Amino acid sequence: MTKSGPEITRRKILTGALYGAALLGLSGCDKLFDRLQQSRRIGALLDSAESASRRFLRLLTGRRRLAQEFEEKDISRYFKPNGNPPPLENEYMADAKAGWPNWRLEIGGMVERPTRLTLEELKGVPARTQITRHDCVEGWSAIAKWKGVPLARIIARVIPAPAARYVVFHCMDRDDNGELYYESIDMRDARHPQTILAYEMNGVPLPVEHGAPLRLRVETQLGYKMAKYIRRIEFVADLKTIPRGKGGYWEDRGYEWYAGI
Repeated sequence: MTKSGPEITRRKILTGALYGAALLGLSGCDKLFDRLQQSRRIGALLDSAESASRRFLRLLTGRRRLAQEFEEKDISRYFKPNGNPPPLENEYMADAKAGWPNWRLEIGGMVERPTRLTLEELKGVPARTQITRHDCVEGWSAIAKWKGVPLARIIARVIPAPAARYVVFHCMDRDDNGELYYESIDMRDARHPQTILAYEMNGVPLPVEHGAPLRLRVETQLGYKMAKYIRRIEFVADLKTIPRGKGGYWEDRGYEWYAGI
């Protein structure tokens, strides 16, 4: 989950190419070009290109491809806290200081068994530990050891409806305008063995700056997909209402929804 400077993505490269071609064809026709920029047809073409790119990447990597895992000696000495600052609400800070007695993970949406779990209850679920590399869209990377609950185990517990295609993560951290962070992945990535809800980092409870008490690790994608400060998980059929239709905080600002690496 990472803030970035210049937003350079395949979507933006394609946008530039399409608009560049339009400029050549409509030189001197500012009004026509303005209409082209706002065209739904161009937006649909970009979405189609991104979808094709996602399918191609998954075809290359395979359904069960694992991200590289490392050894203890490879763990980075410093791991840059990415994304928004920690929540500043008094309730959050007091709960963090006390060890999260009041925090609950709410799981609902299109599921048979909506549930609420304490952190201790999550820790009672069989866990997975993995040492993986975090790759940020800004260009930096770091290796850390994560421990948490495989999301697949949560899925098995709540039993999503057959029509549920996506898992949405609602978070407690806010941007400078007060908007809460949110992110989503599809059921295929949600069931991936390395997709975990992490509550430990490098052998200690997850630090506040890295998303305590719970963050997502989806190791086959870039860092902005790995939501921190998770408070609620929602299973949905589509992403049209999350909240601006692209499925994630940064995706609603131009990033690609599938950030596979």
